[in-house]
Amino acid sequence: MRTPKKLLAWTVGSAAVIGVVGILSARLSPAMAAGGARPLAGPFTIADAIFWGVAALTVGGAAAVALSRNIVYSALGLLAALLGVAGLYVFLSADFVAVAQVMIYIGGVLILVLFAIMLTNRIGEVNISNASMGWASGGLLSAVMLALVLVVAFEVPWNVRPSGGNPTTAPIGHALLQQWLLPFELASLILLCTLIGAIIIARKEIRAE
Repeated sequence: MRTPKKLLAWTVGSAAVIGVVGILSARLSPAMAAGGARPLAGPFTIADAIFWGVAALTVGGAAAVALSRNIVYSALGLLAALLGVAGLYVFLSADFVAVAQVMIYIGGVLILVLFAIMLTNRIGEVNISNASMGWASGGLLSAVMLALVLVVAFEVPWNVRPSGGNPTTAPIGHALLQQWLLPFELASLILLCTLIGAIIIARKEIRAE
């Protein structure tokens, strides 16, 4: 009985986070687009607070995926991480990529993973122990990757552009249907072939003995 209660608490918490982020984004996005973000303390604005909250949600969800021993909690942590990444895309004025992140990765891939978890018999009671990758080697690899990310973040001369709030959906749609139509259709065919191959491999053939 403890696992359903924890799962319900995770679900309610995730729904509350989604609702709060959605309400704040709806109310503050016009002011942010017009450059009217009000400071909370000195140069720290409401937009900065939302950004750091979304970043903390992303990092916390990723940590839950990597550190949780229960696959159900790992899936819910992945939900939080994907939501945070979608929020970061919104801050980059990449509206199409943010919506695609929510619809494809959360609405498609993650829902499929959750269905696979829920339909597998007693998989939520299995504790995962990553015996092949210990804490020492994992911590060393994480430190190296963190150092690499920090070097890229602080040493690369990023081109900073003012936030114009221009939509990106229409230009991407025109590019996919005009300039990049052939690669787009080839990618669709490759995905279709992959799906057919997965069905063939997973199908149980009845062989005559």
